[in-house]
Amino acid sequence: MRYLHTMIRVSDPDATVRFFELLGLREVRRFDNEAGRYTLIFLAAPGDEDAQVELTHNWGEGGYSGGRNFGHLAYRVDDIYGTCGRLMEAGVTINRPPRDGHMAFVRSPDGISVELLQDGHLPPAEPWASMPNTGEW
Repeated sequence: MRYLHTMIRVSDPDATVRFFELLGLREVRRFDNEAGRYTLIFLAAPGDEDAQVELTHNWGEGGYSGGRNFGHLAYRVDDIYGTCGRLMEAGVTINRPPRDGHMAFVRSPDGISVELLQDGHLPPAEPWASMPNTGEW
């Protein structure tokens, strides 16, 4: 397992990037998704590019309250199906199953969302391919 990033939602991406630049982080990549109406901006400290902060800007949102601006932690796993199976056997709810063989979301006992990403994609497999989402991720 390898730490990837922590995601936070932002209302003003330019101001947030300036803030993190003042802290010493630098933008390492940016992705605009016209269809999804969002922008992802990844920042990291120079020399530590593997530990990133992901800024997610959902176009047209009106501000966040109640802690909804904290998104998730992300980890790369070697076997997403095996990891999710082990977690499910231990009683962890899989909020977004790995139907695509690439991505899943689970929730900690305190309600923190954790994204699991397969390095590459595994072929779709049951029971995951037909399993519904069970909650917000």
